Amino acid sequence: MKKIFRYILVFAISGMAMSCEETLDIENPNEISEQNYWQTQSDALAGVNAIYGAFYRNGTYARWLQIYYNPRSDDGFASTGWAELRNAINFNQVDYNFEGHRNIWDHQYRAIFRANQVLAYVPDIEMDETLKQRYLAEAKFLRALHYFNLVSLFRSVPLVLDPSNPTDLPSQAPESETWAQIERDLTEAAPNLPTSYDSENLGRATRGAAYALLGKAYLQQHEYQQAADAFSWLVEGEGSSYYDLTPNYRENFLHTTENNPESVFEVQFLSVQSTTDEDAPTSNLGNQRGPFFGPGNGAGFNDVEMRRWVIDEFLEETTVNGERDPRLASTALYSHTDERGPEFSTFYGRTFAELVGPDDQRVWYRKYLNDYFRTDETYEGPINFRVIRYADVLLMYAECLNALNRTNEAYQYVDRVRQRAGLASLSAVKPNLSQEAFLQQLMHERVTELTGESVRWLDLLRWGYLDDPAKVEELQARDPEFNDYDINRDKWLPIPQSELDINPNLQQNW
Repeated sequence: MKKIFRYILVFAISGMAMSCEETLDIENPNEISEQNYWQTQSDALAGVNAIYGAFYRNGTYARWLQIYYNPRSDDGFASTGWAELRNAINFNQVDYNFEGHRNIWDHQYRAIFRANQVLAYVPDIEMDETLKQRYLAEAKFLRALHYFNLVSLFRSVPLVLDPSNPTDLPSQAPESETWAQIERDLTEAAPNLPTSYDSENLGRATRGAAYALLGKAYLQQHEYQQAADAFSWLVEGEGSSYYDLTPNYRENFLHTTENNPESVFEVQFLSVQSTTDEDAPTSNLGNQRGPFFGPGNGAGFNDVEMRRWVIDEFLEETTVNGERDPRLASTALYSHTDERGPEFSTFYGRTFAELVGPDDQRVWYRKYLNDYFRTDETYEGPINFRVIRYADVLLMYAECLNALNRTNEAYQYVDRVRQRAGLASLSAVKPNLSQEAFLQQLMHERVTELTGESVRWLDLLRWGYLDDPAKVEELQARDPEFNDYDINRDKWLPIPQSELDINPNLQQNW
């Protein structure tokens, strides 16, 4: 059961009282403030749960992160009629206050503010010490996760580590300082996080999640040995007994098979009718990806589509039984999701031929769509978003080993991912690859395993495709939207103009 939804939203209210000699100011004992709230163990729990509550806002995992990390990459594009959204995806950004990146900025910092409250006030609460250390570790993990998203998308951002006030005007920290704080938070958090939870607490940060995110942070900075050390806890150390690949790849994207052994960290979503996307008792707790990623004709908004070259990657080889890679059917919604064709490929209770037409050549991201049990998409999607999967950890670990000139050792982890899909082991079909050739192969493996899971933009960033003109040309060949990509302008998102207007210490990304 998704008990994580029983969170209490905590707001710190800073009161400003005006007084003079003839005015007596008396504190209202019924008003909740930072000074009188943090008193009990229950207060601490509510404060931690409020950080998780930020996951359900548009700017985090409910909506915009999934859009900005996916079709802005070379595997997708904007098919929307919403001009501002199309411009944001295809590198023609003209509105620096567009709600997409403005929400990403605002809602990550809202979560960070809540984490900073927990870290500032919970240490002084008299409560069970072990539980206190766990709560503090959860807050550090969550703060690190949100700073990971900010530094990956905006680069130089304010590094705020204490509860903020409305009058604060923080300046941007160097990118290296933000990464260092992410590493510090995760390193400190991991030992105090449990390896697993009971059913009442599914969705909370675990030790494995902390080590996986730590490894991912190091990997983005090309700090391969540190990344390998962090990943090794999950792959070769104690964590290897808690994680494994699910036999059925499709189970990673369904609401009926959530929190399985392949899940390292996932956002818990729930399908409920709601009236607001803001913090309230009637808040939307659903995954809002579906309408944006789903095809039109009553199923979704048809805002984004997948590039067809992705399908070709899957068709490069067959399984050991001569069949098509089964991951394709989970990844792409198109005329031949069922190999027999558009009259047999069924979504939302209709065949592809009925939904969009028998000869339509378009492709959509299928992961996390509700097509298998609904007739349309709504903002109240129940499918948990898997932020980090074990298959991703295995491939990232292999990338680290290869970069450390341990390519022969790296093969076995790629093999585990391939063999789950029924493919021959890489060791058998491509033995003795050079370091560079192995990395190129990993690029292919990550497309077939992880397309649509918010990792492609990070991969391109890490592999240098977003700041090398020659590599940008490769992207242009796969995705014409990159013809409008400018390295100096589009590698990082613009800081919302509304932030620049109120804080003279911020400088725009150029």
